[in-house]
Amino acid sequence: MNRFLSLLMLFSACAMIGCSTSKKVQVTSKPTVQRKASSGSYNNKVHRYIDTYSDIAMSQMKTHKIPASITLAQGILESGSGESDLAKRSNNHFGIKCHSDWKGKKVYHDDNRKGECFRKYNHPRESFNDHSLFLKKSRYQFLYKYKPHDYKSWAHGLKKAGYATDSRYPQKLIDLIERYDLHKYDQLVLKGKSKAPKQETPKKTKSNSSAKTHTVAKGDTLYSLSRKYGMSVDQIKRLNGLKSNTISIGQKLKVN
Repeated sequence: MNRFLSLLMLFSACAMIGCSTSKKVQVTSKPTVQRKASSGSYNNKVHRYIDTYSDIAMSQMKTHKIPASITLAQGILESGSGESDLAKRSNNHFGIKCHSDWKGKKVYHDDNRKGECFRKYNHPRESFNDHSLFLKKSRYQFLYKYKPHDYKSWAHGLKKAGYATDSRYPQKLIDLIERYDLHKYDQLVLKGKSKAPKQETPKKTKSNSSAKTHTVAKGDTLYSLSRKYGMSVDQIKRLNGLKSNTISIGQKLKVN
């Protein structure tokens, strides 16, 4: 009886304070926070790519008649601004595969299928040149009927010719060209220039109070305003603290 009472008391005590033959440790894990790369970081990469390869794109336009803006936009899009594994490992900025006639260096990379063969170059310049030669194939010949500064027709024409399966591919190219003013490199080539002028760091202005203002009207876009006032889209966005390209009728924007 005494033994029964002792066990009963022990059981009650365990119920109150908790007893266990093994120590259980509860680990509270912090939720993983995925940080997106800031737009500033992305813009810096794109600008570095443009600064590095704009002269090559202009040279290709001069030789092969492909708009420099299109070449640059494709390079930015397809190589991740030169940061893709394929671009870093093999200087291949346009995802050009080996094919049976390729006698040069090779690298194997997973794409539509595992371990596909891609061309490896000693310098990105060779990749740009191969890209131009690729666009000399018969199915792309109709593109050369467009005016050399007509990047929109070229963008849509590439999709029509089967260059890419992504239905938004043309618009992605156009967005890059207009966001980063890549069309200016077409104009430089058409004016007989072989190299782009070095980008100068914009000087700080004392005050934005002297800036003009534009009231947004129907049909206005940041791109159309950039052309009207001789500014880049990014300059307008920075001047007005805009985070996207969306503007609304009646909105007042500072312009130079």
